[in-house]
Amino acid sequence: MSTSDEPAAPAAGASSEGVPRSAGSSEGDPRSTTRRAAVLAVLVLVVLSLDAVLLAWTEMAWLTLRTVDAGIPLPLSALVAALTTPVLVLAADAVLPTSPTSRAPLVPLAVWTLTVLVAGLWSPAGAGVLPADWRAILLLAAGVLPGALVLSWSTGRRRARAAASGEG
Repeated sequence: MSTSDEPAAPAAGASSEGVPRSAGSSEGDPRSTTRRAAVLAVLVLVVLSLDAVLLAWTEMAWLTLRTVDAGIPLPLSALVAALTTPVLVLAADAVLPTSPTSRAPLVPLAVWTLTVLVAGLWSPAGAGVLPADWRAILLLAAGVLPGALVLSWSTGRRRARAAASGEG
């Protein structure tokens, strides 16, 4: 027993009133961390979708590029589509890498494809932005096929990881 008139020091982690210091805050609450992660994942998917729309419009705009002298079509935007859509799919896969049933990697590829199809084929003035020749098919194939391959690969990898962790 203490014979002094001084009050005892508060316990570690408690304030002078005896209430834990983190009461009322969501610092240690695992639910708030999960909620923040989910909101951040949705925000990243929205940004990736916006990026897919902007890339699709840019690629369609540059699809009509031709050489100066001979006027030969130079569809460099198809090459850009072949490189960027797989990157968008991989970035979306990194948002929710642990969920084997996540559809997140599909979102940017679907947005890119819908943007090219809708804006490329229809417009208020009549015909869309895409030229009515082989370059339109090349752009669609160059964007969708590599993106779909990476989507298939990432989904298979995620499912294999889930199956391996379920067995152990």
